[in-house]
Amino acid sequence: MKDTLGVLLAGGAGERLFPLTRDRAKPAVPFAGNYRIIDITLSNCINSDLRKVYILTQYKALSLNRHIREGWTSVVAHELGEFIEILPPMQRVSPNWYMGTADAVYQNIYSIGAEQPKHVLILSGDHIYKMDYGKMLQQHLDSGADVTLATLPIDPSEVSRFGVVEVARSGEVIGFQEKPKTTELRSPFNPTMVDASMGIYLFNTDVLLPALIKDAEDPGSKHDFGHNILPGLLGKYKMYAYNFVDENQQDALYWRDVGTLEAYFEANMDVASVSPIFNLYDKNWPMRTRVRQYPPAKFVFGEPGRTGMAINSIVSAGCIVSGALVRNSVLSQDVRVNSYTEVDSSIIFSHVNIGRHCRIRRAIIDRDVHIPEGTVIGYDQNEDRRNYFVTPSGLTVVTRDYSLYENPVAADFLQPL
Repeated sequence: MKDTLGVLLAGGAGERLFPLTRDRAKPAVPFAGNYRIIDITLSNCINSDLRKVYILTQYKALSLNRHIREGWTSVVAHELGEFIEILPPMQRVSPNWYMGTADAVYQNIYSIGAEQPKHVLILSGDHIYKMDYGKMLQQHLDSGADVTLATLPIDPSEVSRFGVVEVARSGEVIGFQEKPKTTELRSPFNPTMVDASMGIYLFNTDVLLPALIKDAEDPGSKHDFGHNILPGLLGKYKMYAYNFVDENQQDALYWRDVGTLEAYFEANMDVASVSPIFNLYDKNWPMRTRVRQYPPAKFVFGEPGRTGMAINSIVSAGCIVSGALVRNSVLSQDVRVNSYTEVDSSIIFSHVNIGRHCRIRRAIIDRDVHIPEGTVIGYDQNEDRRNYFVTPSGLTVVTRDYSLYENPVAADFLQPL
């Protein structure tokens, strides 16, 4: 991996995670209490011994930049030439912001060339999975490939959400279908499944850079790896699929695109469950993040009807559950849940104060929100829509501008954006 440069794409606007992405980049959205979404991919990099990583940012990147600076730049040995470095749009080769995944990499072509890597690994910062990129590199070298893309078996009913890869029995890629409504393709390794692209691409540098330059000169291109770069290289270079090997050590493969509020919610509910599919407690594959200095979590009061208790939940440092009941939920750092309140199946971001006698169910509460005493959320969707953002599936998202604390008359005029 010493000759491999990681390029982590973290500049997407994350519209489908709105309103959580209104003020932050998608990879900076909290996950599983202590973490940010980007921590999962960065942990994969460190666990794979990939120690040279560029992070390409763009939209609303302040909190993401701070998180990387305070939590990740010191993980690697700078004196050995290792780095985890943020690259914002510099407009060095174009007057535009990033116009696609390929254009984002192309606009940083001088930074890539300066490192003179033999291989470039393109990654995404918004997926939840465990993967040893070293195994992918080893197959890439053993096969003599110019390009290797990671694939995942999916059910044929899901193909409209993915780029579908046609793979020969030898593992060579012989075709693409970008998010087809249906497909007759089947995986040669599992005839009941379809091979889908995971958005993880490993290139020989001498193949990638000319392809990016050629794509940048094409005015009709979408400047996207899946739409343009990979199809343009197909048949001209040796391209192989790497069948995803899951380091999560479960019976079923675990890879989640948490790009929608519902998918994000379900992934968090999984890690809080009794037997989560995604194991955060595996010492052989540790998950890292920025460590904040908070006191230990505390649970107080044990009177009938006023017992501080959390069941099947993640409770982070600095939290106080004071005579309240928390079930099936994820609490980030520095959350206060006050007496006689019930929180069920919810995600609470950091620095949230929930008043007494509240009832909250199937909600995501953004950071720095104060929930007034007696508030009920998640039990009446029509009422919730007057004050908060509610998804079609009935998931309620509470942000600071929707909070009744921030605007006492918000219920009279605020509507979801």
